Amino acid sequence: MSALPFIAVNARDILARHGLDTFQALWELKLDAIDEPNVNRGGWSSVYRLELEGADGQLQSFYLKRQDNHLTRSLQAPWGEPTFAREFRYIQAYARHGVPALEAAFYAERREPGHRQAILLTRALDDYQDADDWYQRWPTLGWAARHDLVVATGALVRALHNAGMVHNCLYFKHIFLKVDGDGAGARLIDLEKTRRAWRGQRDFVADLETLLRRSAPLPRTQRLRFMLAYTGKTRVDAEVRQLIADIARKHQRKERRR
Repeated sequence: MSALPFIAVNARDILARHGLDTFQALWELKLDAIDEPNVNRGGWSSVYRLELEGADGQLQSFYLKRQDNHLTRSLQAPWGEPTFAREFRYIQAYARHGVPALEAAFYAERREPGHRQAILLTRALDDYQDADDWYQRWPTLGWAARHDLVVATGALVRALHNAGMVHNCLYFKHIFLKVDGDGAGARLIDLEKTRRAWRGQRDFVADLETLLRRSAPLPRTQRLRFMLAYTGKTRVDAEVRQLIADIARKHQRKERRR
């Protein structure tokens, strides 16, 4: 038995056009998985790429994620819930707070005897590349592109923290960036570990420490530009220095525990 699905307004026509606007249709769709299924948590979870032609003849690309008995437990769901349920809730939360992230096109769950199944369909970010890809070719980029990418990254993380949330797994591979004539755009993916920042600034510092620890290829000047974009400053002041010091102390404590 399945509840009525969520279908994004901008996905209704194309899914209906291909007869893919129901749980059953998406569940039975034959596709090749893009990687090996995740088989932990007592079930399985797989990801597929889906391309559909719109009424205008243009292709629209999606990622179809299906899972069966792939559950996570929390205080809110002590008996477990599909991991996609948590991710879908945070996709919606990011959208409500205006934090750029991946977009959900379809979500639904189904219960069968001995099975809890879920489907999450998201739009592919084909115009974007993850930050790891951008920073691996950092020396080949022009000054304007480097500046715009760093500023977009800082503004994205600031928007997340201003919304009172932390990503809790803030690695370069989870930040998707693009450069166009108007600057750079940035979005977050893999949102399922997101949570409220119950500890306030301490949680924000932990998120930033994770990101900056993984940004070793970035020159010091670019890391500083990120901090200025994150704080909304045009020059280093006492607040920026304090934040940098807090991140450094967090990093040192982690290193001592290793």
